[in-house]
Amino acid sequence: MSNLEAHPAEIDCQTEVENADPDHDGSLRVEVLTARDVPLGGPRAMTVHRTLPQRERSLIGAWCFADHYGPDDVSATGGMDVPPHPHIGLQTVSWLFTGEIEHRDTMGNHAMVRPGELNLMTSGHGIAHTEVSTPDTTVLHGVQLWVALPADAANTARYFAHYAPPAITVGGVTALVFLGTLLGSTSPVETFTPLLGAELRIPPGTDVTLDVDPGFEHGFLVDSGRVEIVDSTTGPLERTELGYVGVGAETVVLANRGDDDARVIVLGGAPFDDDIIMWWNFVGRTHEEIVAAREEWMAHSERFGQVQGYTGEVQHLPAPTLPGTRLRARENTPGRA
Repeated sequence: MSNLEAHPAEIDCQTEVENADPDHDGSLRVEVLTARDVPLGGPRAMTVHRTLPQRERSLIGAWCFADHYGPDDVSATGGMDVPPHPHIGLQTVSWLFTGEIEHRDTMGNHAMVRPGELNLMTSGHGIAHTEVSTPDTTVLHGVQLWVALPADAANTARYFAHYAPPAITVGGVTALVFLGTLLGSTSPVETFTPLLGAELRIPPGTDVTLDVDPGFEHGFLVDSGRVEIVDSTTGPLERTELGYVGVGAETVVLANRGDDDARVIVLGGAPFDDDIIMWWNFVGRTHEEIVAAREEWMAHSERFGQVQGYTGEVQHLPAPTLPGTRLRARENTPGRA
């Protein structure tokens, strides 16, 4: 997905890691991140709930961007139709709950994004792609996530992976593990830094104990229901909220105390070593790198290639205007529950 904000903020994502050691009363430290609503386009546009990046926290491991959208009535909003747009220095992770999206990219990949199936695209030095909800889609609902590439892989070759994880059930909780390992299930999809990505479906009145890597930071993004992180001083997480747990935790217990099913996206990863600048659809290290990428995209450079088969009116999404000053640092100050 493209960031369609007309004036995207420039963010210097600096690595500052919270520790999950218990507070003085023995409770688990949890930082609650609330999303901001971002319209994707004009008046009949989808609205997404953006949890990452933000001033309080810009990274969870290498996860650097999290948009949560829907359930979206396509008849009212027109659904998703994102023209050819570029990326550098990142991987896109597409994950749907409902609906279907058609993906095309400059590698010639033509793939469908379907519920419970991972589509991962590695941009490396540069790639372009399109995302369009299919005509049969009536409700669109899912998450779009980005992963920052480490410095030694920032210019890696373009790559596309598809994986449909098996559903596993543990104590009534259903898990789909699309990256990394959780609840005994491991994804075969390779990543450039250690990561975890999974969907959990938790019935009412059910707890689930997650044995997690103590070297990871973790985020728990609630899609539906109300989910409590047990043994923390934080109240139940509401829809679109993300609970952050820093490194050091070996287990995290999630509980659905409500009357409805709950769904949670679990994101985890080793703290990211690099300080990065995010602007529009680009992840880089310097102002000059971002400026050069924008100029090459606007010049239709072969760095990004051409997307074939997209029939929309706009064949090349214009980049926003850069700010009049150098892309500046924005402090990534971690909160503390």
